Amino acid sequence: MITANSLPTLVGARVLLRGLTEEDVPSLFEIFSNPEVMRYWSRPPFTAKADAVAYLEEALRGFESKTLFQWGVARRGDNSLIGTCTLWHLDPQNRRAEIGFVLGREHWGHGFMTEGLSALIDFSFTELGLRRLEADVDPENAPSIALLERLGFEREGFMRERWLVAGEVYDSLFYGLLEREWRDTQGKPKMRYRMRDAQSSQRRSE
Repeated sequence: MITANSLPTLVGARVLLRGLTEEDVPSLFEIFSNPEVMRYWSRPPFTAKADAVAYLEEALRGFESKTLFQWGVARRGDNSLIGTCTLWHLDPQNRRAEIGFVLGREHWGHGFMTEGLSALIDFSFTELGLRRLEADVDPENAPSIALLERLGFEREGFMRERWLVAGEVYDSLFYGLLEREWRDTQGKPKMRYRMRDAQSSQRRSE
């Protein structure tokens, strides 16, 4: 698992996966307050900047306890936050974790999350030594299902009425990806990103 004082920055072709900071609060609020983005999320849309502050604080506490690793997805050109990628429900004994992801509405359809998740999956299997990744997705969330399946995740189960959000109940599909499956589909495991030291992850271009 990650033992450093901050998340490593993963550098892809067009995006960075980096730690979240207080400067990201406005972008977090913009992303998570959009009803279209939050349609299949496990919580209602944010209604105030305080919600984004609480979300950031939750991510920082999760890193401190090593129970949740949440990266911001930022564009390489200007370091602006466009989404997040998360490892949570970490189980070091069984070497597995669950992934989560969200992308700002205006950035859909450009392959940014495919690139971000590919880097995260590579990092999880090659650097963290995980052997299994899992994902929970709404059965009606066709774009996310397509993304997971494109990355090699296999549908493993259907869970009825798993979530209760704003008084409505929602089912879930459960997906899994094994390290050996990722290795077989991607070829020999390789770093399709570069890692930066923690200090450089604090860079921000105005």
